[in-house]
Amino acid sequence: MRSDVITKGLERTPHRALLKGAGVPQSEMEKPFIGIATSFTDLIPGHVGMRDLERFIEKGVHTGGGYSFFFGIPGVCDGIAMGHKGMHYSLPTRELIADMVESVAEAHRLDGLVLLTNCDKITPGMLMAAARLNIPSIVVTAGPMLSGRGSDGRRYSFVTDTFEAMARYKAGVIDAKELQVCEENACPGMGSCQGLFTANTMAILTETLGMSLPRCGTALAVSALKRRIAFASGEKIVELVKNQITPRQILTREAFENAIRVDLALGGSSNTVLHLLAIAREAGVELPLETFDILSRETPQIASMNPAGEHFMEDLDVAGGVLGVLKQLGERVKDSQTVLGISTLQMVSGIDKVDESVIRPVDKPVKKEGGIAVLFGNLAPKGAVVKQSGVSDKMMQFTGTARCFNSEEEAMAALMDGKIVAGNVVVIRYEGPKGGPGMREMLAPTAAIMGLGLGDSVALITDGRFSGGTRGPCIGHISPEAAEGGPIALVEEGDQIVLDIPSRKLELLVDEETLKQRQAAWQRPEPKIKSGWLSRYAKVVTSAYTGAITTGD
Repeated sequence: MRSDVITKGLERTPHRALLKGAGVPQSEMEKPFIGIATSFTDLIPGHVGMRDLERFIEKGVHTGGGYSFFFGIPGVCDGIAMGHKGMHYSLPTRELIADMVESVAEAHRLDGLVLLTNCDKITPGMLMAAARLNIPSIVVTAGPMLSGRGSDGRRYSFVTDTFEAMARYKAGVIDAKELQVCEENACPGMGSCQGLFTANTMAILTETLGMSLPRCGTALAVSALKRRIAFASGEKIVELVKNQITPRQILTREAFENAIRVDLALGGSSNTVLHLLAIAREAGVELPLETFDILSRETPQIASMNPAGEHFMEDLDVAGGVLGVLKQLGERVKDSQTVLGISTLQMVSGIDKVDESVIRPVDKPVKKEGGIAVLFGNLAPKGAVVKQSGVSDKMMQFTGTARCFNSEEEAMAALMDGKIVAGNVVVIRYEGPKGGPGMREMLAPTAAIMGLGLGDSVALITDGRFSGGTRGPCIGHISPEAAEGGPIALVEEGDQIVLDIPSRKLELLVDEETLKQRQAAWQRPEPKIKSGWLSRYAKVVTSAYTGAITTGD
């Protein structure tokens, strides 16, 4: 075992002394050392219940014959970080998390890992570490939040009833009392936000990839089932260590294709494009951005999930969960290994019934294509991403007049002051991985567009990215980004922009000679942040089409 390096031999007398100083009995030195990377924090609703799950994982590890060690991993709540300087830090923490897990696991020669996670960048960071280390690992996602309930039976959710409600109040659609009711009911307790936002999408994809046990991706945070999954995961990691089942045996090209298809079938968050690209790179799997679009054209969307649709995570769980989605996708699903020890197709074969009012058959889809589309054109030579499941039919093809802003704050002020009107294309630039830095989510302006009733008449494009809660004609991840001199930096007020999602086009209607002149006159702006670790991050982060990973180059 890896831990033999610190537990066996005369030369390891000091190491054993330190372990005993930490309370490890001599009798446990022969057992697999299992690290439990826990991202518990009081700051995030999705993570406040993890102390309970830690207990059950620990019980499972010891029942399975291992010895467990907790170590902490930080987390940022994207909702709380939204709309101010804090959002610059969200995506970059993904890299920190991967590096921290790697550092602790390697420094202490742990034999296996249980990765306890839930929210947006934390789950992909954990998966990146697992793939990079390639030591036996299993992921436990802490589970979704219940929907809020009003006295009239209405169900509330975080994005619709906070960010969009804020804009509806500004527009006079709702009064202060109703806004307060939304605020009180939007987040009724612990768990990740109730719809198919980034946290829940990544939990579902983690299960699809085979890195967590069945039902883990959808079982509610408040459920006894989640406790049992935590216990079983603790037991299972010891078995994975003994059999030397490692992440790269599970994270294959087939597994990634299955994950992409499930994402497309559910209409999940566009952030998963960044994360799956980054995880695949760590796993040594070639996964070009175009793969998402190729699979989207042949994978129908078969569920209508909040925020763009009607169903919540609690509905998806009882309807059949991840295995129910795979069951409905049928022959599109490829066989792959899982941490359970049973292959994907073997697990799917055991599913008898799926609630087709929630997870539809492929011949009766919500939409004929998957939830994500990848666009190209002279505005996005390296690609751009749109969550087409959240775009109305009217806005699938749109030509509008550019309104240019060099930060999210500038665009948000214009929206709230009524300066954005029907027929505009809001251009938010210098918010990419380098330019932001950190590629901030644009939930506030996108929610404002919807809340102000402009969702069928205004589009938004950015080199930043969007929350999983975003809906409407919002195109992100434009590459190359403005800070690298990408074409989005050359757009001027009044330019005409063409969005054609069915044809996968994003075009700036400016002739090539004019663009060359603008490019020659363009000057790289001063960095927005010049100190701290984000200034270092900006120097090594890559473009969105590669997953916004950091390199040593």
